[in-house]
Amino acid sequence: MGCQTSKYQVEASKRNASLQPPSKIISIPQAADEEQQRLRSIAQCDEQISDEQEADREQDEKKVKLLLLGTGGSGKSTIFKQMRILYGSEKTDDDLRMYGVIVRSNIVTAIRKLCLLTRQLGYEKKLDEESAAATAADLSDISGMTPKEAYDQIIAHLVDTNATNAFPEIPQEQADRDWVGTSTRAGIQANLDAQQFLQHVEAIRVFWQSTTSQDVWMKRAQANINDSHNEYLSDLSRIADVRYVPTEYDILISRVRTTQVTVERYMIESIEFEVHDVGGQRSERKKWVNSFPNVNAVIFVAALSEYDQTLAEAKRHNRMMEALNLFESVVKNVHFENTPIMLFLNKKDIFAEKIMYSNITDSPFFSDYAGPPNDFDHGVLYFIQKFEEHMEEDINDSFIHVTCATDTNNMEFVLDSSRIIIMNENLRRAGFLGAD
Repeated sequence: MGCQTSKYQVEASKRNASLQPPSKIISIPQAADEEQQRLRSIAQCDEQISDEQEADREQDEKKVKLLLLGTGGSGKSTIFKQMRILYGSEKTDDDLRMYGVIVRSNIVTAIRKLCLLTRQLGYEKKLDEESAAATAADLSDISGMTPKEAYDQIIAHLVDTNATNAFPEIPQEQADRDWVGTSTRAGIQANLDAQQFLQHVEAIRVFWQSTTSQDVWMKRAQANINDSHNEYLSDLSRIADVRYVPTEYDILISRVRTTQVTVERYMIESIEFEVHDVGGQRSERKKWVNSFPNVNAVIFVAALSEYDQTLAEAKRHNRMMEALNLFESVVKNVHFENTPIMLFLNKKDIFAEKIMYSNITDSPFFSDYAGPPNDFDHGVLYFIQKFEEHMEEDINDSFIHVTCATDTNNMEFVLDSSRIIIMNENLRRAGFLGAD
């Protein structure tokens, strides 16, 4: 009858059981002992797991968790790289090759934007005039190219990519000897750009050395060109050399968009520091919340030099205003109610250069600036006050640092000072130090 067991099956089972050897018959006391042994084993495993979890918890409580926040391009990742230089392990050849590809790719990105801005500004005629004057004076470049010819080559092969003929590949013998080569870690596009850099480096050099390109460079804020990449453009021969190995400075000013949370751990004076770097673009901020719990301190990074720039992802939004609004949201976030927040006003070197020709009051967002034009100190104080206005309570002056993230000596001092402040602040908030 379906799944029911018949009486014949029951009787057969009884007969089979009676035929089993005695050694296979388990007594009730024996079964009870085995069950007790199994339960003891489970209890021991549970106890061991609990001990390990408690040890992990104690270890986690001893480490200092830092969170780097800020808008995209503010210099967060440069500070992150400085920490690795100061406290981390040496870079491997694989690391260096990856950065070599990134540096060459960054040059192509910069020159694309620079040529596009040249076109948008209507400066192509200036290039024609400059090239004609150089030819008339018999001052043509050693390469035989005029600035306009170099520009046309870049536009055809790197910008519009509408060249009728493919540009010659670099010789195989040169490619074989090139120390950097390729890097899977850098990504497909970066490797393609690095290859194109080697193909078009002469055109890039001739265009960059033109008077017209320098005039365009002064207006780079309109195209969000990385301010530091003129260092690369002024040193093309070294970077194109087959023996090229990136320097620490090359690595520091390199730009790779952060699209995931990156974590590094350092032992500093017997204390473990865990540093989290997260993407600053709007599309990346939804990932921040996963890094918020149990943070010991936040380092918020804003670029002083971005007062006259717009967001790469939202052209109508001022970068400094975005940083101010984001800072306010971080300060008021419930996760950081009892967390010290350090403010790093970064890129002071670029700000000092830019303020000489780009007045703060030219931006409608900062028309209330009343200090003298082209004044570094007054400009810095003005933006410090702007950030203080976005706080619910006064910030300790020792929590604010004006920084240059690419200056290792400056960052070593700032990070060491911040480390001491963070440690003392956490002790104070835990009740081990008296309140001020």
